[in-house]
Amino acid sequence: MLDRGPCALGGLERRATVENRAPEVAAWCSRRGWPVFPLQAGHKTPRPGCGRCRKSSGRYEQHAAADCPCIAQGRWCHGFYAATLDDDRIARWWSERPVPGVGVATGSAGLVVVDVDCHTDGPVEAGRVLPGFDVSEQDAREVRTGLDTWQLLARVAGGPDAAEAVQTLTVETPSGGRHLWFTAPRGTRWASSAGGDHAGRALGWQLDVRAEGGYIVAPGTVTQAGMYRAVGEARLPARLPGWLAGALERTGHLLQSAPRPRRAAVPNLARQIAAPQAESAWARAVAATALAQVAECERLPEGSGWSTKLNKAAFTMGGLVAAGLVVSDADAHRALVDAAMQARPQREKEAHRIIQSGLIAGQRQPLNPTKDR
Repeated sequence: MLDRGPCALGGLERRATVENRAPEVAAWCSRRGWPVFPLQAGHKTPRPGCGRCRKSSGRYEQHAAADCPCIAQGRWCHGFYAATLDDDRIARWWSERPVPGVGVATGSAGLVVVDVDCHTDGPVEAGRVLPGFDVSEQDAREVRTGLDTWQLLARVAGGPDAAEAVQTLTVETPSGGRHLWFTAPRGTRWASSAGGDHAGRALGWQLDVRAEGGYIVAPGTVTQAGMYRAVGEARLPARLPGWLAGALERTGHLLQSAPRPRRAAVPNLARQIAAPQAESAWARAVAATALAQVAECERLPEGSGWSTKLNKAAFTMGGLVAAGLVVSDADAHRALVDAAMQARPQREKEAHRIIQSGLIAGQRQPLNPTKDR
């Protein structure tokens, strides 16, 4: 059963104190593999470190975070650089009084979060709306807030319905903005930006990016301004959509892109499910290829054909089942689910539907080792 997280639980949707909420939020984020660190109670900024590492202005002096002895000792100096997945450290930090809020280090969590502001400051000149794209004066005049910028970005980068098609963890901020959470493809690193930063990197007007070298306030966190509340049905981040990845790369946010080696689990699954007979080597090769095409979507953004590849793999496996070359339908289903969840863990319900349909269709056309080689 999918762990929908603290923001989906009725008790956490009520206006409760941060003391009742924060420890559970921190633990939930940690279970997702998102390193967490403490925010000042009631605020969205990091909790101050110890006096030895801070000037009176609150900035750190003399040493970088990597050299900070406090972090090695389990303290929270240097903000998101101290973020951790250590259960004992998390339990200790969020037992302090006043209980801190919860911040997530986006870079080490493998997250890309688009921070959409909603300040009614528009219209702005066309060149500032989407620096990476040509925007007409007419389109610019219709942009009043970051939500308008986001809709326009979706239209120019991925089609008119792209913004509505994004089903991902979405958090409403106390100021009325939105945090749109996405998981980065494996082997990629993305830069943070805020407006037009010093590197000239900007996604769009009132569109900030929280990724490498940044952090985001966890959903369910309460500040003096209000709650960071998850809205919509999704409670986990979707894979970074292809159209958005393209826009981020176009605007200088891509820091690294390296293909990830194929996991050994896929050929192992193929060996486990192939029937013990003369044709099993051929069946293993066919199954391994089909499963690998699905699993390799792990390093690709959304929009790269995961559902099509999964349907094709299920059809192929159905043909192997019908030919008696796979031990059982249940084994084929299990192997397909494992490959699908490796690539798109947030799309479990859809994966089961695609797999079931593909297996049924494939079993109507048994594969022939002689004809189908």
